[in-house]
Amino acid sequence: MNTPADASSPRTLRALTPLEARIVGVLIEKQHTVPDTYPLSLNALTSGCNQKTARTPVMNVSEAEVLSAIEDLKLLSLVFEGSSSRVPRFEHNLNRVLGVPAQAVALLTVLLLRGAQTAAELRLNSARLHGFADVSSVEAFLSELAEREPPLVVKLPRAPGERESRWMHLLCGEVNVSAYSPAGTQAGERAMGGAMGGESAGVSFDEYEALKAEQQRLADEVADLRMLVERMAGELGVSIEKRVSEE
Repeated sequence: MNTPADASSPRTLRALTPLEARIVGVLIEKQHTVPDTYPLSLNALTSGCNQKTARTPVMNVSEAEVLSAIEDLKLLSLVFEGSSSRVPRFEHNLNRVLGVPAQAVALLTVLLLRGAQTAAELRLNSARLHGFADVSSVEAFLSELAEREPPLVVKLPRAPGERESRWMHLLCGEVNVSAYSPAGTQAGERAMGGAMGGESAGVSFDEYEALKAEQQRLADEVADLRMLVERMAGELGVSIEKRVSEE
């Protein structure tokens, strides 16, 4: 096995590319959500990068592109390859390289995969990676990450119309604050009000957001189960054909 470089002490990394960040995020996510498939094969890792749920932005990358990015991540000691099986499999090394606890890794992972989010959204979306007791505990870890030198996350200014400030990781370099406008949040409130007939529907915006989070959690579980089934089918030599509904 190719062992990772000694990274027990925190290191300063160069800015990651979007694909490199996606690869690291996928490896950490799948380590927790589908441990039976971890470390990941190149095929599984590519599928995770191209996953359409719980990903912002959605990517469409090839195995060759993923493999090339992996080689660069190896130089940073962020990813290493095991050779204990016939198929090469890959593992992350983020917590050792950055010298951060598991709670912080969970938050960074969700930011890497889903982009800027509020502390409340991070608590919901990271539930399968780490169970935070409350939003204040999430904020405490985010503050620690923001106070590091160099900082690993940044708290975005709360724009008019936003209920809470959002956070973003800095592993891909400085963040263009102007790119994160409150338009999405305001549009969501307006859409919800129209769809539910205004206040008479009795559904608050917070409840709507909670429903969205639950829907996303279920979609994530379906994607993880599909990956597990595909791996088992591959090991058994069974071909899985996509079902196409007939008119």
